[in-house]
Amino acid sequence: MNTSSSSQLDRLWQQITLQTLPLSQWRTASYVSQGIGALQGWRSGSVLLQWGDGIALGLLGILFAAAPYISTTLISVLVVGCIGFWALLTLAETREKAGWGLTPIHLTVMVYWGISAIATGLSPVRMAALEGLGKLTLYLLIFVVMARVLRLEKWRSALIAIYLHTALLVSCYGIRQWIFGAPALATWSDPDSEMGNFTRAYSFLGNPNLLSSYLMPAVAYSLMAIFSWVGMYRKALAVVMFATNLACVAFTYSRGGWIGLVLMFGTIALLLGYWMNLYRKKWVLPSILGGLISVIVVGVAFIPPIRNRVLSMFIGRGDSSNNFRLNVWQSVIEMIKARPVLGIGPGNDAFNKVYPLYARTKFTALSAYSVLLEISVETGLVGLTCFLWMLLVTFTQGGLQLQRLRNATNPQGFWLMGAIGAMVGLLGQGVVDTVWYRPQVNILWWMAVAIVASFYSVLPTEVRKPMELGESLD
Repeated sequence: MNTSSSSQLDRLWQQITLQTLPLSQWRTASYVSQGIGALQGWRSGSVLLQWGDGIALGLLGILFAAAPYISTTLISVLVVGCIGFWALLTLAETREKAGWGLTPIHLTVMVYWGISAIATGLSPVRMAALEGLGKLTLYLLIFVVMARVLRLEKWRSALIAIYLHTALLVSCYGIRQWIFGAPALATWSDPDSEMGNFTRAYSFLGNPNLLSSYLMPAVAYSLMAIFSWVGMYRKALAVVMFATNLACVAFTYSRGGWIGLVLMFGTIALLLGYWMNLYRKKWVLPSILGGLISVIVVGVAFIPPIRNRVLSMFIGRGDSSNNFRLNVWQSVIEMIKARPVLGIGPGNDAFNKVYPLYARTKFTALSAYSVLLEISVETGLVGLTCFLWMLLVTFTQGGLQLQRLRNATNPQGFWLMGAIGAMVGLLGQGVVDTVWYRPQVNILWWMAVAIVASFYSVLPTEVRKPMELGESLD
């Protein structure tokens, strides 16, 4: 390929991933941005708002500390409180100081919300979809709140620490359940299988699959805390957190959670190798992949519960859980075929009203049991394409900002690697489950996206290229 063609492809890639989008000019011309600073005079005389970002962090901290223990309704109340205070800060802030925090990731999120709104308007169950749109709006706005607050390094580190300490308590209780036993609150395992007599930890969340998804980002961040936290005692605490969280995820016996863990560890290992500039050594990449495969093989070969759960993935309809999901997926695909463009509208209420028309006998479901299928059935192939575009932009920005942080030897890059790993892990589990839509997990997903967005910085043209694992930056 000649130089001209390569240059054109690079420019096309930069345009698709919004690397060259003039956000500062867009903010200046936007009517929405004109509202920023409307209460600026009040802020200058308010003692409370002088500590606005700290208060916002406190509200987010309460949300993350309480999420595993409280109801969905109370979580929604806390989310609304965080959003309300953010709106107050935004109206009272100057545009010059705030910079509005707009990133390419924000724009893709806005487009996805717009598609969801159109899908709601065209939904065959409009009122149910409207309620789903309201829930989606809350989650997207909490992303905007976190993306603003987490721009400050100390607030970013503090919120991650709050989540890690909360997850440690959740993990300890889950391990206690595994040791002393706990009654199953639902038919999580086929009673006729060899797993029927094993205890699956679910801690305070009431569901082992939900617990594994909740703890997956904790495994990623606690691993990164080992590198990021300063001091022997803090690093020792990070090691304890990592071991405890990882053990608890293992004791959930969640196959989707294990799939997510493997993908997450693979991603973090590759990013750490890039960070440490190890890819100039030919043995590093094979060693990383070989190590991951070896751990999996040893676990499957010598630990019966793990062997049984892993092998159950490959027996098709011979496992009741597999059979249930396959039947639900077939029905959901029929729903997508019926409304392929914009779907039925967002939310589980809309799904529950339409799914019975396509459901197979005895296979009732509250969701599609796959995030990608859920997005497709709610917002159609248009919404799925937009969601994939959002992921492309987010991961591209993550790679570019990681390159910048690596060049500056900024240890905050470890949190960025943790966030990217957490996203990959949650997506991996989301392929075969939809616990991602539960508020305890959904706020963690948007926290990871917000961490990536919080590092956004306009880069010189010469470094706006996809991160290459083999390149030397010395």
